[in-house]
Amino acid sequence: QVQLVESGGGLVQAGGLLRLSCAASGLTFSAYAMGWFCRAPGREREFVAAISWNGGRTYFADSVKGRFTISRDYANYTVYLKMNSLKPDDTAVYYCAALKDHPGNYYYHNEYDYWGQGTQVTVSS
Repeated sequence: QVQLVESGGGLVQAGGLLRLSCAASGLTFSAYAMGWFCRAPGREREFVAAISWNGGRTYFADSVKGRFTISRDYANYTVYLKMNSLKPDDTAVYYCAALKDHPGNYYYHNEYDYWGQGTQVTVSS
């Protein structure tokens, strides 16, 4: 079975940093683009970042551009989201997702094939 398991969330102060990890199994990792989405209270699920299947292209929401970095480790079947200069508005549950056969549609949550259970990120003032 396909599994995406997020980890690394927690409570940090504004201006701090976190690194989220998403460990993938049950799929051909290199055949999938990988994305991160978030869901905050009172908001719909929002795109955060994505990386292409070969790692050659990355994409970021305007709200996190310059602060977050996405990367993937093919040897360990893991995608990372490095979150710097965190703001209280970043508080949300962050979800990892895998996308196959829809190149260029990284921004749209309904295009992703598999999802993790999420990890909570809380940023205090």
